[in-house]
Amino acid sequence: MKILILTNRVPFPPNSGYPIVVYNTIKGLLSLNVEVSLFSINASKHKVDVDDIYDAVFEQINFHSFNIDTEVNIWGAFFNIFSNQSYNVSRFYDDDAAKLLENVLRENEFDIIQFEGLFVVPYLDLVKEYSKAKLIYRAHNIEFDVWERLAAREQFTPRRKYLEFLSRRLKVYETEQINRFHQVFAISDPDRQNILRLGCQTRLDVFPVAIDFEKYQVDVKKTSFPTLFHLGAMDWRPNKEGLEWFLDEIWPDIEKLSGELRFYIAGKNMQKQFFDYDSDNLIVEGEVFDAVEFMNSKAIMIVPLLSGSGMRVKIIEGMAMQKCIIATTMAAEGIKCEHGKDILIADTPDEFYRSILQCITQPNRWREIGKHARKTVERDHDINGNATRMLAIYEILVKS
Repeated sequence: MKILILTNRVPFPPNSGYPIVVYNTIKGLLSLNVEVSLFSINASKHKVDVDDIYDAVFEQINFHSFNIDTEVNIWGAFFNIFSNQSYNVSRFYDDDAAKLLENVLRENEFDIIQFEGLFVVPYLDLVKEYSKAKLIYRAHNIEFDVWERLAAREQFTPRRKYLEFLSRRLKVYETEQINRFHQVFAISDPDRQNILRLGCQTRLDVFPVAIDFEKYQVDVKKTSFPTLFHLGAMDWRPNKEGLEWFLDEIWPDIEKLSGELRFYIAGKNMQKQFFDYDSDNLIVEGEVFDAVEFMNSKAIMIVPLLSGSGMRVKIIEGMAMQKCIIATTMAAEGIKCEHGKDILIADTPDEFYRSILQCITQPNRWREIGKHARKTVERDHDINGNATRMLAIYEILVKS
């Protein structure tokens, strides 16, 4: 079985949500003797020096990449208003990248070509022209839904209007493209329902985030208590928005609970405004070298998302590390977890306050929730089980 995977960023190293999902997909398929080729847009926002990639998985694939400047340009955004294209998507298309992909398609025959997310779909016409492979679209989230929810919370009217405009454009594009594939993979059951509402009539299956549990080794002796932590990329608007809300509306009351309580904030592209919150009880660390070690050293994970779509990979990782996670309903969306058993759901400042108070006054409580969390993700998010099921669908498609 020969497959080509198209991505909108290089998934090495696997240090955030999208790269982790793609990386573990590739690793799982390689373990089943699938021949994997990867074509990645090396986007400026997440640019990777491909000459510095040292990874056993990378060494086993046929890799191609093309550098594209995908940064938002005020003039590009303005003139895009008068076109019929989604500016979010069109920034990832480049004629020279298309020529490189065309050469890959001319020189190789693939059984399956998998599009990882909406931002590589602009290359679909080219792929259809130069390949007879079965085509799969994996929706890492419902893109228009992310922007629609952001717009709903935006109070500055001009910005809200523009976010609504972007959302409408994305919805039209997603709706137009969804039935042009032989198979669609949703990342969660709620996203599956959203895709069906878009009018999807092709094959549709759910493949949640898969992780390699060998990477997530828990050492409780290294976990300090009482500690809270938040871990997430701060250049993703929903993360930034949610953390601002928590720090402004909830943290001032939490901080008074105990002089020993510490709240650690970490993540890539930490913006200057968050360092202004730094205090004796709140430590802003920025990007950490080892996210797993960072999670292991802290007790309670805070995920205060107010918008977004898909499935939060960091929650899956936190559950794998036996963390007690306190998250909004939005953050936990799509994860088969149960409030009070393997996660604590909090949607208001009062609910967050009571959940955190419960955890720091009853240490056995948060440890019990963490142990249940590990069992839950082992049941639903194993890399090997996902890969085996994915390969079975590939084989059905190729024979059809």
